[in-house]
Amino acid sequence: MGAQLRVYKRRIKSITATKKITKAMEMISASRIVKAQRKVAASTPYATELTRAVTAVATGSNTTHPLTTEKDNPARAAVLLLTSDRGLAGGYSANAIKAADQLSERLRGEGKEVDTYIVGRKGVAYYGFRERKIADSWTGFTDRPDYADAKRVAAPLIEAVVKDTAEGGVDELHIVFTEFVSMMTQTPVQNRMLPLSIDEKAEESGSKGEILPLFEFEPSAEDVLDALLPRYVESRIYNALLQAAASEHAARRRAMKSATDNAGELVNDLSRLANAARQAEITQEISEIVGGSAALADAAGSDR
Repeated sequence: MGAQLRVYKRRIKSITATKKITKAMEMISASRIVKAQRKVAASTPYATELTRAVTAVATGSNTTHPLTTEKDNPARAAVLLLTSDRGLAGGYSANAIKAADQLSERLRGEGKEVDTYIVGRKGVAYYGFRERKIADSWTGFTDRPDYADAKRVAAPLIEAVVKDTAEGGVDELHIVFTEFVSMMTQTPVQNRMLPLSIDEKAEESGSKGEILPLFEFEPSAEDVLDALLPRYVESRIYNALLQAAASEHAARRRAMKSATDNAGELVNDLSRLANAARQAEITQEISEIVGGSAALADAAGSDR
């Protein structure tokens, strides 16, 4: 019985130490969510206004450009998948990967080749384990991205967009990331970044009562779009990286809180079992003492 009590005490000690770790990770993630939310709020207006500027340029001219013009028969598409570098975040990365697989399957069903670009070690490991081809990948900054990381990710994507498909370029650019809705809700989304859907953006602006301003383009609308293309892609990727970082921290906080609560319940259960084992051990010792005393008393009586 003493051996069983020692086992319970060792398990309680081990689980208590784990509980301290998960509680600390929960608090760290909770503090980082606030910072990530502020960055998302700060970057969203710029990305929105830049999209409106591109829409205004496209609707005010007849220029053919990869940023705004859809090809008649697109042959290849690029998919940028944003996952996390670290685990312990519940189903955060798994849900994003699942959404990317669904998007890739749909694009292949439309007769398009798919080039996959991945941010985050979880996505890279998933594709590497299944021996799937990756066009390019980036790791090491998913929990705290900055604009330089977005530029680094955007560079090969922009290069692929401006290339002809015969030379390895792509006709469409899609991004899959986890949108931060609230502390409890994070939703994987699939957005097409290029070519920009001008009709949808114009209808969206009209539904909000917005009127696109009139522009004069110098030296030409095509030059303006050439200048806006990298900024547009970089800003959209940066905003998505920030949304994904906030979602990752929220998912990790929720997972660590659940782990902390489960550890507390397990400690309580083991404590009850340990108390029961200790009580049984005490009862057994008392029974042995009483039995031994009775045996001595009987022996003394028989000697008389």
